[in-house]
Amino acid sequence: MNESKNAFLEEEKLGALMRKHAIPCVISLLVAALYNIVDQIFIANADYLGSYGNAANGVVFPLTVVALAVAVMVGDGCCAFVSICLGSRNQENAHRSIGNSVVLCVVGSLILTVIYLIFQEPILTAFGGRVNAETFAQAKSYFFWITLGIPFYMFGQAMNPIIRSDGSPKFAMASTLAGAAVNIALDPVFIFAFRWGMMGAAVATVLGQILTAVLAVWYLCHLKVVRLEKRSFLPDWGVIRHFIPLGVCSFLAQISLVAAMAAINNMIRKYGAMDAVFGQKEYAQIPMAVVSIVMKFFQIVISVVIGMAAGCIPIVGYNIGAGRKDRARQLFTYLLTAEAIVGLLTLLIAEFLPGQLIQIFGASNESHYYTEFAVKAFRIYLCLLPLACVNKATFIYLQSLGEALLSTVLSMVREVVFGVGFALLLPLFLGLDGVLWSMPVSDALTFVISAVAIIHTYRKLR
Repeated sequence: MNESKNAFLEEEKLGALMRKHAIPCVISLLVAALYNIVDQIFIANADYLGSYGNAANGVVFPLTVVALAVAVMVGDGCCAFVSICLGSRNQENAHRSIGNSVVLCVVGSLILTVIYLIFQEPILTAFGGRVNAETFAQAKSYFFWITLGIPFYMFGQAMNPIIRSDGSPKFAMASTLAGAAVNIALDPVFIFAFRWGMMGAAVATVLGQILTAVLAVWYLCHLKVVRLEKRSFLPDWGVIRHFIPLGVCSFLAQISLVAAMAAINNMIRKYGAMDAVFGQKEYAQIPMAVVSIVMKFFQIVISVVIGMAAGCIPIVGYNIGAGRKDRARQLFTYLLTAEAIVGLLTLLIAEFLPGQLIQIFGASNESHYYTEFAVKAFRIYLCLLPLACVNKATFIYLQSLGEALLSTVLSMVREVVFGVGFALLLPLFLGLDGVLWSMPVSDALTFVISAVAIIHTYRKLR
C-alpha cells in the first residue's frame, strides 16, 4: 500500500485537478440520469404508450430516487471519509469504511426491494399514480420490473464515488457508461420491436444496472490505494458513525426531492382536475407527464452541477487532511464560478428553446395542450436555474469540508421547508401554475441563506 499515490491532490494545479476529477464524475452522473430519461424519450415516442407512459414514468421516478438517496448517502459519505483518511495517512479506517459501505448498501437495497414489492399499490397511489386508470396500470408494470433491479442499481451508484476516492474517476465513468449503453441499445428493441411497453423499458434499464454493478465488484477486487481484507467487512460502528454523517447531505438532497415530487404530483392531480382543459379525462395525465419531463431536464442540469462539486470532494478532503486550506479556498472559488456559468447557459436553453425540448418527448403525437403547457412549465419552473446551481454546489462543498450539520440543515431548508412547503402553498392562490412557481421561489429564498454560508466558508478557509 503506497500512501503517497494520492499526494498529487496536494501538489497538482487545481484547475487541472478539477477537470481530471469533475469531468468523469459529471459524465457518470449524466449517464446515470440518462437511464430514466432515455426510457422516457422512447416511451413518449411509442404511439401505444405516449403521455400515459410518460406520466407513469413520472410517478415511478421518485421511487428510484429513494434508492439513489440511500446509495449516495453510503457512497458519498464513504468517499469523503476515505479521502480525508488518505490525506492524513490513515489506511486502517480507509479500508474499514469501504468494507462497511459495501455491507450497508447490500443490506439496505434488499430491505427496500422487499418493501417496494409488498406495498406496490399504496406507494404508487401516494405518488399520484391514480390520475387515471391507464396511467396507474402502466406505472404498476414499470415499477415491478424496476424494483427487481434495485439491489444492482444501489450497489453501482454507491460504489461509484468510492471508486473515485481510490483515484480512478475514469473507471467510475466507464462502468456507468457501459450500463447506460446497454440500456440505450435495448430500449428501442424491447419497446418498438418486441412491443413490451413499460416492461421493456424497465428490463432494458435493469440489465444495464446489472453490468455496472458487476464492474464495480471487479474494481473492489483491484483497488489501487486501499486494500480490502476480510475484516474490512466486519461491522465497525465507530467507522460507520464517522462516514455516514458525511453522506447525510447527499441523502437528504435526494430524499427531500422525493418529498417535493410527491407533493408536486399530488397537487398536479388535485388542481389539474379543477382545470377547464386538464379536468377532462383524455387530458388528465398531461400536466403530470409535462412536469415529469421538465424535472428530467432539471435532473440533467443538476447532474452536471453535482458532478462538478462531487468531483472536488477527494481534492478538498485530501487537502484539508493535509492542512492546505489555501488550496481548498481557491477550489471553492473555481467551483462557484463554474456552477454559475452552467446555470446561465442552461437557463438560456430552457427560456428560448422549450418547444424544441418538448418535441424530443413525443409532442408530435399529442394535442396542442401538451405543447402549450410544456412551454409554460419550462419557462416558469426553471427561471432561476443559476441560483439553483450555486445553492447545490455550496451544500456539497460544505459536505466535503466535513461540515455535515450545516450542509444537512441547508439542504433540508431548501428541499423540505421551501420545496414541499411552496408546492403545497402556492397552488392555493395560483392553482396549477402555483406548482410551477414553487421551484423558483424556493431557490430565491435559499440563495439568501447560501450567501451567508459561502461567506462563512471563505472565512473558515483563511
